[in-house]
Amino acid sequence: MQEKPGVFAGIDWASVEHQVCLMGGGPPVQRTFAHDALGIGALVDWLVGQADHPQDIAVAIETPHGPVVEALMDRGIAVFAINPKQLDRFRDRFSPAGAKDDRRDALVLASALRTDRHCFRRLVPLDPLVVELREWSRMAEELKEERTRLANRIRQQLWRYYPQALEITDDAAADWFLDLWALAPTPADVARLTEKKIARVLTTRRIRRIAAADALALLQQPALTVAPGTATAAKAHIATAAERARLVNRQLKEVIRRLDALVDQLAGPDVPETDPGQPSEQRDAAILRSLPGVGRIVAATLLAEAHQALQSRDYRALRTLTGVAPVTKRSGKSRRVEMRQACSQRLRTAVYHWARVATQHDPRSRARYATLRARGCSHGRALRGVADRLLAVACAMLKTKTTFDPLRAGAVAAAPESP
Repeated sequence: MQEKPGVFAGIDWASVEHQVCLMGGGPPVQRTFAHDALGIGALVDWLVGQADHPQDIAVAIETPHGPVVEALMDRGIAVFAINPKQLDRFRDRFSPAGAKDDRRDALVLASALRTDRHCFRRLVPLDPLVVELREWSRMAEELKEERTRLANRIRQQLWRYYPQALEITDDAAADWFLDLWALAPTPADVARLTEKKIARVLTTRRIRRIAAADALALLQQPALTVAPGTATAAKAHIATAAERARLVNRQLKEVIRRLDALVDQLAGPDVPETDPGQPSEQRDAAILRSLPGVGRIVAATLLAEAHQALQSRDYRALRTLTGVAPVTKRSGKSRRVEMRQACSQRLRTAVYHWARVATQHDPRSRARYATLRARGCSHGRALRGVADRLLAVACAMLKTKTTFDPLRAGAVAAAPESP
């Protein structure tokens, strides 16, 4: 694309119709296109016809993904995304009173891209594996949320009439616990339950955290006195929730297997050494997985949600996307440093668990956490400080194409400072 594109367009996307504003040499032109194959095709053809080359066209849009974005990038048009909050600030240029409609938003996008292109983020085509990884990682998060909801429903129903069953485990949606509940769904059914039946369930599911005799003793505790019909109603409720919980458990296992396969595929085999004594080049996935505290979910989330920042080794962008970078508000003598709220929640959660696990297994991360806590920082603030250091280490490793070496990190930490 040229340094200064000649044609600028803003697209206010919607589920039924997309509003497009074109700004070139003349007055702005507004058009509407339907959200279907013919409408999106006509939109792209119309934009391409406004310039000699598709590279001379720059398009601004709020959402960084979707069929409109993919169709534009497939034709070689430069697509730029912007945060909705920033767009709201640009909208005040045209209407300080706060008026808003689709035509105005399309005009604001096109005008802001023409005058403040540095505020936009240019989108780049993603590796098909990264696109697939992103979808599977989001599916894993959704399934975990669904599993938590079902577990809470089962726990609430058991609390109504069968609280002794809750003492066996904290995970009411686990397959082995549901199998055990199916053997004795009410306190009255415990009378015909034997230790041998419980042992068979525990052995089949490979559960060792509790013995069959202990589980039977817990279930044989005195039962609550409840109104007639309560146990039957709660049993029916749990049965429906348990069936869905078993399905979610199976799907979650399949998603985790698929995530492992995709991350392994992205990591790929190590490239053999070209020069004696030189380390072999490592792929980004293999480098990230070598860091302390990075598991399958954290690695998949980083690779999927922060792919562009990782590719450019942009430490500042990673700090912003993950919510690690604080926000400073200064006015006159007042100065406040607050936690960043405008960030990717998926990345924030992934980096939080990354730092939390790293403090348990990495001595330097544990020391960093202890230092911040000694200064009076809260638990969350200290973990963000640990995550900040880990992101810097990750960017340095990605730039040098080297994996994490705890022995080398310990040697560097123990080396005396130069005078």
